[in-house]
Amino acid sequence: MEKVIVTVELSDNNYAAYIEELPGCISTGKTFGELKLNMSEAVRDHVEISLEYGDEISNLFRGEYELVFRFDAQSLLKHYRGIFTNAALQRMTGINQRQLQHYASGISRPRPEQARRIETALHHLGEELMSVEL
Repeated sequence: MEKVIVTVELSDNNYAAYIEELPGCISTGKTFGELKLNMSEAVRDHVEISLEYGDEISNLFRGEYELVFRFDAQSLLKHYRGIFTNAALQRMTGINQRQLQHYASGISRPRPEQARRIETALHHLGEELMSVEL
């Protein structure tokens, strides 16, 4: 199954997404869940219409594919703002709170190594939570 990267951006009002391999296919949503649903429908409709009119589309969309939603650091930190404090993220990533705030506000962007540290810490937390039973 092919993985299709969906780039997610977050504004103050909503989420927006696009796929580089499918020009013109964009979607929005008030919540991330709504965006995921809307984007899935947008891709399906875009591919169907493109095929119907004989437009060229990437081979990614000719078979089974999975949408993978990729946030930039600023949007990801905004998305989880109500769940993680900068102090908690500092403990998880080892990146100081002021730098995390700079990433969240868009003042600066993390270097690839810093972005990987954030991603790794969140994945580790997710794996840990998946193993919990109550």
